[in-house]
Amino acid sequence: MKLLRFGPQGQEKPGILDSDGQVRDLSGKVADFVGSSVSLEALDAIRGIDPESLPLVENPGRVGACLASVPNFFCIGLNYAKHAAETGAEPPKEPIIFSKASSALCGPNDAVIIPRNSVKSDWEVELGVVIGRETLYVSEADALSHVAGYCVINDVSEREFQAERGGQWIKGKSAPTFGPTGPWLVTADEVADPQKLDLSLSLNGETVQDSNTDDMIFGVAEIIAYMSNFMKLMPGDIIATGTPSGVGLGMKPPRFLKPGDVMELTVEGLGTQRQETVAAD
Repeated sequence: MKLLRFGPQGQEKPGILDSDGQVRDLSGKVADFVGSSVSLEALDAIRGIDPESLPLVENPGRVGACLASVPNFFCIGLNYAKHAAETGAEPPKEPIIFSKASSALCGPNDAVIIPRNSVKSDWEVELGVVIGRETLYVSEADALSHVAGYCVINDVSEREFQAERGGQWIKGKSAPTFGPTGPWLVTADEVADPQKLDLSLSLNGETVQDSNTDDMIFGVAEIIAYMSNFMKLMPGDIIATGTPSGVGLGMKPPRFLKPGDVMELTVEGLGTQRQETVAAD
């Protein structure tokens, strides 16, 4: 299934794509996509609904984030071999885990706001993983059975805030609109192998990231199993699994976002995002 949320900001309704790719209104069956409503059991209940029986949305308008909110917005750093190399970092021996503020979540085509005093805002196309059941001490062999689905994420980052201002990376990852997510939550049964997905990002029409999830140092199953040794993952938690090479920080000279830039990004089978950057008020 491809699930989405459509409508003006703050007034989104849950929807599903039918066999013709048209949006059907799920709001009569589901309140929203958040927390336990994207558990594996809740998704099974939705799977039992015939999309053709739902109201057709002829003009869905704006597409919101595919989740209304997230209990936790986790990220994995330096998780593509070529990306680690371009930053001059040693490949990590264990997954690097950090968080984005959940308030960074926004729609896949919403404007990205460059924060006040930012001089090094950057782009990061990523495969997002949505957890579908409580997950603690899970084995790598069983880890993927805990996944509700997958989505596209742009882990927008302010590199000076992240690396030059002391403290933890979360400061450079959490500005409002720094978490475009969606357009769809694609259920796990539609993704045969999360380690075989092309992903790319273009800036103003120029492709700057073009890779495949097979370049991940730590795969999705390993990430989930590893994290579950330290915390209980909950339904609706999201994990951005790292970005491939081609970020602005790694260019020579480095290149960062400015107002009016347009980012277009895609992950194979999971849809496309488009954001224009604007300056903060």
